[in-house]
Amino acid sequence: MAGMTALVAAAFLVPLGSTLGDRARDEALADAARRAALVTGTLAVSTDVAVVARAVEATGGDPATRPVVHGLGGDPGGRAAQSDVARAGADRRSVVVEVPGGLARLDPVVLGDQVAVVEVFVPDATTGGGPRTWLLLCGVAVALVVAAVIVVDRVAARAADAARGLVRAALAVGDGDLEVRVEPTGPRELAEVGAAFNRMADRLVVSRTDERELVADLSHRLRTPLTVLRLDAESLDSDDTSVGSFSEDELDRRRSIRRIRQAIATLEGEVDVLIKTTRKAVAHDTGPAMCDVSEVVRDRMVFWAALAGDQNRPHRVTGAQLRIPAPVPRAELAAALDAVIGNVFRYTPQGTAFEVAVSRRDGYVAVRIDDAGPGIANPDRALRRGASDQGSTGLGLDIARRVALQANGSVSIDRARLGGASVVMLLADPEATPRQVNRFGLVGRMARERDTGTRRRWPRSRSAED
Repeated sequence: MAGMTALVAAAFLVPLGSTLGDRARDEALADAARRAALVTGTLAVSTDVAVVARAVEATGGDPATRPVVHGLGGDPGGRAAQSDVARAGADRRSVVVEVPGGLARLDPVVLGDQVAVVEVFVPDATTGGGPRTWLLLCGVAVALVVAAVIVVDRVAARAADAARGLVRAALAVGDGDLEVRVEPTGPRELAEVGAAFNRMADRLVVSRTDERELVADLSHRLRTPLTVLRLDAESLDSDDTSVGSFSEDELDRRRSIRRIRQAIATLEGEVDVLIKTTRKAVAHDTGPAMCDVSEVVRDRMVFWAALAGDQNRPHRVTGAQLRIPAPVPRAELAAALDAVIGNVFRYTPQGTAFEVAVSRRDGYVAVRIDDAGPGIANPDRALRRGASDQGSTGLGLDIARRVALQANGSVSIDRARLGGASVVMLLADPEATPRQVNRFGLVGRMARERDTGTRRRWPRSRSAED
């Protein structure tokens, strides 16, 4: 880069130096012609040596450069050769000849039958051909090269920093970190590339989140037909082949029933894993989110109502007419509702009524799922992850508890007005400030349970005859 800048400077400064030298030479010769004209005018009037001497002195300047008159007798001195002086007189025209130390201008003057020649010496220092001019131009060239190197270095450093930042960000995205962004800096082109990179990363985040939400939504939709299949499979005959004697056809039929039930159980487990995985990924990608609790409840009940109709289960939804926000992603709240409502269908007999209610007060949103079944004998055990008295994985209520904790709430199990279990999910209301409430009320009890980690037990175990 420095060599290129030096070549460009030389390409401009060498012609500039020549031009300046020519101009200085022309100006110096013009000044010499002016001084020579003062003397030639005097000679045209008088050839008296004294008069001519006064005219020479009147030209001023350095005595070494004052005009010299040849042809008036004697040796006037001067720097021009006699041959050049004779040639100027013979040709009777002004000439400029080179002499040691500079140039000499020779102007002939016709004085009757003789010709006088006026010589004016022009030193090299006044013609621009001296070393000072070229030293000055060389200094300018060096200054231009240094300035160009500094400017280009700064510009190149900014461009290099911006390019390195883009490389690091691209490698981070390639490694799976979609949160990385770059500061659009450097030249305009690199700044535009940085802005385009940020838009691309934002789009990747949105696309991945949409994809995972779609998978989670599809998984939720699979719960209802799977529950129907499981219930229909449970209504089939026993698959026990260890007691009694059976024909070959009966053994095959019972084995087929066992395989069907095992396949449905395996598929349910896979769907549960898929839902948990996708909802965790969506929560990690999107961070804090908001949803309309009423809308989620209405949407999920569209699916569960169809199954409830097949099983002759009376059901109703209350309090889900108005918008009620909650600080939890929609997919996670839907998963929690599916887990709790699915438990109602799994562990209560067909025809058992259930109710889903939404309420909003005291800075909290409560989602309550009641049923008319036999209830839960040990609420604490039911809320522990992986624990169940029904032979299941025990993850259903744990999903609801984790969603409630994410929304700064809690989950409680109590006796329902319908006679069975009442699962209440308490979520913080983002549009209201929680306040101190009656310590004996529902919200106060749930707040205490959230702080202490305790859960209320049933006052007594509920038997099947109750």
